[in-house]
Amino acid sequence: MTPAALTALIDATWPAAKTRPVGPFVLRRGAGGGQRVSAASASAAATPGEIAAAELAMRDWGQTPLFMVRPGEAALDATLAARGYGVVDPTRLWTAAAATVGEPAPNNMACFALDAPLAIMREFWAAGGVGPARLAVMDRAPGPKAYLFARQGDRPAGVAFCAIHAGTAMLHALEVPQRLRRRGAGANLVRGAAAWAMTRGATTFTTLTVAANGPAGALFGGLGMRAGTGYHYRKAAPLQEVP
Repeated sequence: MTPAALTALIDATWPAAKTRPVGPFVLRRGAGGGQRVSAASASAAATPGEIAAAELAMRDWGQTPLFMVRPGEAALDATLAARGYGVVDPTRLWTAAAATVGEPAPNNMACFALDAPLAIMREFWAAGGVGPARLAVMDRAPGPKAYLFARQGDRPAGVAFCAIHAGTAMLHALEVPQRLRRRGAGANLVRGAAAWAMTRGATTFTTLTVAANGPAGALFGGLGMRAGTGYHYRKAAPLQEVP
């Protein structure tokens, strides 16, 4: 997947509250929805002046300047590093054919695909740090999309969100409480999302993980997904108030 295609997939399945072009950059207003909806991305080489203009625009939104750096953007990466930007969250893209992950589908009592989240699902997400701002991101996604709900026996066990763009599904916000992990709920959510995506015409299934998240990598790799290069962020140091 090309860097541009990956960015388009993220924008469609996990959309920002607002976007704005500034020079060669697309700026994203996150409204508290996390880094993916708050980072600027470049469509062409940028000059220091254009970077400064993007910085100013992000600060005008009340956001600390944050740039997504993708493969092939070594010049941007070096320029941001020279400006004091630190590397944040190197991220991997995991990819597989939807059928590889979704066949056979989990038992229909183990994972449900819903059109809207239940109250218990909101509680699970909130406990994992996915609050109203990130739920608003899900609500903004144009779809096709599904809210995934896993059960173990008669008890809720986990949640996830999946949306589709141009025949590719992307899984977001997978959350299984610590006390319920290693019992199959995570795998059922991933497989259920892929199975649902196939019913909506998706042929490719993807997700993103922070590279340091070993358990997530083990889960997705165990389901036949392959890790590739995704991106990393460069984040400015917060401005220091003058006493």
